[in-house]
Amino acid sequence: MQGKIALEEHFAMDDTVQDSAGFAPIDDWVELKARLLDIHDRRLAEMDAHGIEMMLLSLNAPAVQAIPDRHRATELSRRANDFLAEQVARRPDRFQGLAALPMQDPEAAARELDRCVGALRFRGALVNGFSELAGVDHAIYYDRKEFWPFWSEVERLGVPFYLHPRNPLAKDAAIYEGHRWLLGPTWAFGQETAVHALRLMGSGLFDAYPRLQIILGHMGEGLPYSMWRVDNHNKWMRAQNAYPARRKIADYFRENFYITTSGNFRTQTLIDAMLEIGADRILFSADWPFENIDHAAEWFDTAAISEGDRIKIGRDNARALFGLGVASIQSAAEQNTSSISMEEPREHLVRNRRA
Repeated sequence: MQGKIALEEHFAMDDTVQDSAGFAPIDDWVELKARLLDIHDRRLAEMDAHGIEMMLLSLNAPAVQAIPDRHRATELSRRANDFLAEQVARRPDRFQGLAALPMQDPEAAARELDRCVGALRFRGALVNGFSELAGVDHAIYYDRKEFWPFWSEVERLGVPFYLHPRNPLAKDAAIYEGHRWLLGPTWAFGQETAVHALRLMGSGLFDAYPRLQIILGHMGEGLPYSMWRVDNHNKWMRAQNAYPARRKIADYFRENFYITTSGNFRTQTLIDAMLEIGADRILFSADWPFENIDHAAEWFDTAAISEGDRIKIGRDNARALFGLGVASIQSAAEQNTSSISMEEPREHLVRNRRA
């Protein structure tokens, strides 16, 4: 299929690239590092060779979320987003941006998202799981009430929020001791992210902000196949799930979540997800550079699904969710050029004043 849109596709800067070193054997790190730091050369060639019209780019993990200091997290988010905006401005017909956000400070995260959507014309945000915060000895999850004003801003802006995985903190990972092969994409990524998503669903967040749209990768981090059991276990008992939300968990999953095919290239799994959440809420992705684009594209292009569903999942759902019509991309390109050209004189003024 030509014209695919992929949206869990990562890049790194020199400041963040080392965060990904633990996700590759030493012998493969040189290759992975080169893939992460490249945007306009091999990446574009891979896209051209495998029918990918556009990538939505996001910062590698855990990056911002692993910085306990609020100010440093905010500063890195801003630099990463400015860098990404510059890259997108070079080829807005092929790349769009998802914002990195300093969730350690919900107010700063809301301000940065507003800047990224308004000034930089990004299409949403991708956050690498829970955040760490100085003085707090546990992971910070985003169902907590202090984040609800942030979620209000996400809803107001009308952009999707991609909840990307990260490994649990060491103190929370006792079950993996002696079995470290289960960390990362093998199992821990999915388990960690699935529980975070369930916390959001059960918190009442989507009752308060019903237009929120959350994206999960890797065919839904295992959730599509657990929805019935989450809502229906021990059904004869008088006491059922006791959570603040007003509805069944599956209702929120089907109305407030999208899932992507990133790093999970299995037709049986795709069909199961389609039966649970529907083809209208599934999006093609590869998970470059951790997964190969050819593996993702060759599988998807020949998967035993209808051509109508292939076009929806491969392109049309992303266009609708992210507002990726031709006119909007041209407008974003003009805005990005304007924003960057306006920043340059300001920098010159600052330097002149210092001089």
